[in-house]
Amino acid sequence: MKHRIKNRFPSTRFLGSKVKLLPWILENLEGIKFDTVLDVFGGTSSFSYAMKIQGKKVYYNDILKFNQIIAKALIENNSEIVSKELSLKVMRKNPNKKYKNIIKKNFSGIYFKPHENDWIDVVAQNIMDVKNEYQKSILFSSLFQACLIKRPFNLFHRNNLNLRTNDVERKFGNKTTWETSFRKHFLKFVREHNEAIFDNGRSNKVLKGYDALKIPIKKFDLVYLDPPYLSKKSRINYSDCYHFLEGLSSYEDWESRIDRNSSTKKISPNKYIGRWIDKEKIIFLFEEMIKKYKNSTIILSYRDDGIPSREELVNIFKKYRKETPLVNEKPYKYALSNGSTKELLFISKSE
Repeated sequence: MKHRIKNRFPSTRFLGSKVKLLPWILENLEGIKFDTVLDVFGGTSSFSYAMKIQGKKVYYNDILKFNQIIAKALIENNSEIVSKELSLKVMRKNPNKKYKNIIKKNFSGIYFKPHENDWIDVVAQNIMDVKNEYQKSILFSSLFQACLIKRPFNLFHRNNLNLRTNDVERKFGNKTTWETSFRKHFLKFVREHNEAIFDNGRSNKVLKGYDALKIPIKKFDLVYLDPPYLSKKSRINYSDCYHFLEGLSSYEDWESRIDRNSSTKKISPNKYIGRWIDKEKIIFLFEEMIKKYKNSTIILSYRDDGIPSREELVNIFKKYRKETPLVNEKPYKYALSNGSTKELLFISKSE
């Protein structure tokens, strides 16, 4: 059967996103019986959303707060949407409100133009005043996407505003998209989020940002693992790539968390994120993770050139499960990757 994800999941531009791979992943889950799902490294929640469409009871987890907010809007929220009136209201400066200028003060000339920094400062603080938590989540999630689409490479890992502003012939990027107003992008993403909201009849939950090994013990029928990718040549530190969005998600505390030694004003490192991209610790962490969830069906997404290797991962599964896991593969090239690789899907059914 050819699986399709309904065309209502909001467009996203997130490093390592599984949106395009979801039909293949779902095909490989055919025949597996399960009702409750834990998405341990939930990211932008595309897998959780697919499970919600299938009527499963979904538990979403991610250590980054901005991702939790996205999931709050799309996974936990079953009915709340944002009106056009509210969308416009949060973009207007309230003459009776005293605004902070955290972005203008700390990120001048780094990521966005001066008037854009002013706009984000105002909108972020207006969104915080919204009482309904699900509407607030939709608005923040739309703001995150507007910020991403205006960035070269959709990342915050470099001080490269000049890629937008230099008057040169361009062989990459989308200048039209970059120069489209924040207002227009924001309203577009609010509409997309509104269209994505639906009720699957279940009480789905967004967990409070646990490390993968710290999630309170609970029996889940199926556990999906999509950990940060680590290889001999590269590692993906999502905190560094998206620290600006993480700061936005906790605007009031943002300044106190900025690493002043960082040229791009990153947030001070999170010890739990750091250890998942540490070559000295990663095999031990995979062992502990698979041991933790050994009583559930485990689905693990990884790459064939990663650390641990395919063989090492198979051996870890065999250590804690009676049967050797099924390993399916698919050639795939991620955005910004220098070459193609094979996506691996380890399937280890519960006994």
